Amino acid sequence: MAALAVALFFLGVFFYSVYRTLWYGIGEWGLNKTVGWAWDITNFVWWVGIGHAGTLISAVLLLFRQKWRTSINRAAEAMTIFAVICAAMFPVLHMGRPWLAYWVFPLQNTFGSLWVNFNSPLLWDVFAISTYFTVSLVFWYTGLVPDFATIRDRAKGPIAKVAYSLLSMGWKGSAKHWSRYETVSLILAGVSTPLVLSVHTIVSMDFATSVVPGWHTTIFPPYFVAGAIFSGFAMVLTLMLITRVVFKLEDYITLEHIALMNKIMMVTGSIVGVAYITEFFIAWYSGVEFEQYAFINRATGPYWWAYWSMMTCNVISPQLVWFRRIRYSIPATFVLSIIVNIGMWFERFVIIVTSLHRDYLPSSWAMFSPSIIDIGIYVGTLGLFFTLFLLFAKFFPVINMAEVKSVLKYTVDNGPTYTGHDPHHTTPQTATHGVPASAPVNYDKHD
Repeated sequence: MAALAVALFFLGVFFYSVYRTLWYGIGEWGLNKTVGWAWDITNFVWWVGIGHAGTLISAVLLLFRQKWRTSINRAAEAMTIFAVICAAMFPVLHMGRPWLAYWVFPLQNTFGSLWVNFNSPLLWDVFAISTYFTVSLVFWYTGLVPDFATIRDRAKGPIAKVAYSLLSMGWKGSAKHWSRYETVSLILAGVSTPLVLSVHTIVSMDFATSVVPGWHTTIFPPYFVAGAIFSGFAMVLTLMLITRVVFKLEDYITLEHIALMNKIMMVTGSIVGVAYITEFFIAWYSGVEFEQYAFINRATGPYWWAYWSMMTCNVISPQLVWFRRIRYSIPATFVLSIIVNIGMWFERFVIIVTSLHRDYLPSSWAMFSPSIIDIGIYVGTLGLFFTLFLLFAKFFPVINMAEVKSVLKYTVDNGPTYTGHDPHHTTPQTATHGVPASAPVNYDKHD
């Protein structure tokens, strides 16, 4: 309740900041003639990136039959949906007149000849993100149906019984239902997997198809996708570590889950680090003085502090995961996940603002600093995100109960256990006396 109160307070800040933006216009933001994209588009790309891990955990790991995804996929999918909702706010508000947002669609001539430019990645964004949101929502809801039926059968209050009965859509747990459920899950996973790559690739093309020094580069699509998975996994870790403690889910979200997610974070962080170095190499190799200056200005210009914050958080800090003690440490992982998301926010800020504030003409150079409304909208979207996530955790099962049951073994002595080899012991555990579910597990050695 305390966390919800804080989230609702920041949600109130969001509504007030949006009211000021709509009533007084975009002049309430810190934008100027030189820096036309800034805090808002930085936040848009950051939120879209956070939304990537949910689909990756759900779809890609499902296709690769990775059983360790079962305890974390539900919360990750919910996080995806809430993050995309937060991201969608920024382009709509940036229009200045959101009540005319329907102008982005191909309209009849009775509205005037307002045909959209289908060659523009800004329009591709609309299609990619709306498709991504729709498929993620269907995937998330499909996975919830068996769990809704479980809650329906145990609900005591009449309102809860009716609500969960409607949500479970008549699920009976028959063989036919399970067969259809698994078929739909695989189809949705197959549809979702290309979306993981396409959405942030298209977001990166908003920049890469321009001629602005610092943006006009072909490395952006893979670099943005790796960065999105990197920041998404960091946010999943932040949320799941808190959920693990609050709901006492140590038996389901194990240390091994945390270690595996840390490894993915380290790999994607290393890819992002290579991309940063490659950008400098491309700028030098191109021989274009404007491109070279854009990168020198990032590292040594007035926004040097943002650049070096980005490098420290995104390149150096994930390398700590090489140490087993850090990889299996709850406090260290929690701090690291927050540092990574701070670093990824700075990355988007550096790409957008430092590339724009000094362009071809020194006479048009300008500095950007956010207004209180800019900050209010960003902090407010955090309030919106956590309000939605806390309500989800209150009324819906945070862990996919149906799928977790499929990887749990039940024994007379120990209750629910994971079979396999316990790295803290020298001898393998027997199936009868399996490793306690809270212990690290080697999932490659399942019976």
